[in-house]
Amino acid sequence: MKLGLFAQPAHPPERTPYECQEWDLQVLRWLDELGYEEAWLGEHHTLPWEPNPAPDILVAQALRETSRIRLGTGGVCLPYHNPAVVANRIAWLDHLAQGRFNFGIAAGSVPSDWALLGLDGEKVRDMTRESLEIILKIWGAEEPFDYKGKYWNCRYDEPEMPLKGAHIKPFQKPYPPIGISGLTAKSETLKMAGRQGFIPMSLNISVGFLKTHWEAYAEGAALAGRTPKREDWRVCREVVVAETDEAAMKLATEGNLGRFAKDYVLNVASRFGLLQWYKHHPDVPDSDMTVDYMAKHVWIVGSPNTVREKLEEFQEQSGGFGTLLVFGCDYADKASGWHESLRALAEEVAPKVKGGGALEVA
Repeated sequence: MKLGLFAQPAHPPERTPYECQEWDLQVLRWLDELGYEEAWLGEHHTLPWEPNPAPDILVAQALRETSRIRLGTGGVCLPYHNPAVVANRIAWLDHLAQGRFNFGIAAGSVPSDWALLGLDGEKVRDMTRESLEIILKIWGAEEPFDYKGKYWNCRYDEPEMPLKGAHIKPFQKPYPPIGISGLTAKSETLKMAGRQGFIPMSLNISVGFLKTHWEAYAEGAALAGRTPKREDWRVCREVVVAETDEAAMKLATEGNLGRFAKDYVLNVASRFGLLQWYKHHPDVPDSDMTVDYMAKHVWIVGSPNTVREKLEEFQEQSGGFGTLLVFGCDYADKASGWHESLRALAEEVAPKVKGGGALEVA
């Protein structure tokens, strides 16, 4: 089982942008030293608990402070940007990364973001499809074209080098690996990922909902005549490891992960009727959904042996996935505990986990 990180990023609202960026850079340096394979960094515009409107800036900074880990957006919300600008910025960033960049994309799922940007939430998935089509068309263009879309128009003129021309192409050929994240049951974006052969990424939800993600991805792959591979599947989960189960539970529930769940995740889920996303059984009453419940039934928390057992069970229940993406939370006030958790997971747990992407063929 490979390891990575998915960071929305999650920071307490009182943190300044500089403090947020400095913590994220520190974590990325640790991951690089500990042998984590990759890290994906999200984009949000109106969520004080998830304050990063420009993950490409964080990636560019982190590239200078790491040497081997693959870094990626997780993802760029395509409806929020002109696709030609995204094509150029990401191609440029791919050159800066010299082969260790992943291009994660998303439709954007935050109504307050849509309101700020004047978007119709019913159209963002369709906009995502069109935007990606334009981006790939620009990256692969060898001849002029005039694209007339539903949401954007894009004209690619005959270049007159060295005077003018759309000349910025990705470093990786034909383009960097593309990942698509999904959250809702039977995610349409993951179905699109299956059709296109892109990397599927599932965010923090119960195993029951998680299974529908693989079904959506496999369905999309089948429509395109592709064979889906579970080792390509990235699954995000909150993971906290400490010397004992008690110490791990304390770090999880009394640290900022617990605060993030109590003040933000469970609050939002309750308000919008989404608590079922996190229930290990549909009969669990809403009133039971607490931080302690999350730590015991949703997150993976415990000593190295306990976490290994829970991960093996998680692999079996989900059908198997290739990469575990640890949910990145701001533990700047308990930095040594978080660093030790990341270290123990990489050195004492992951090498011993049985199962993984080979559990099922499809």
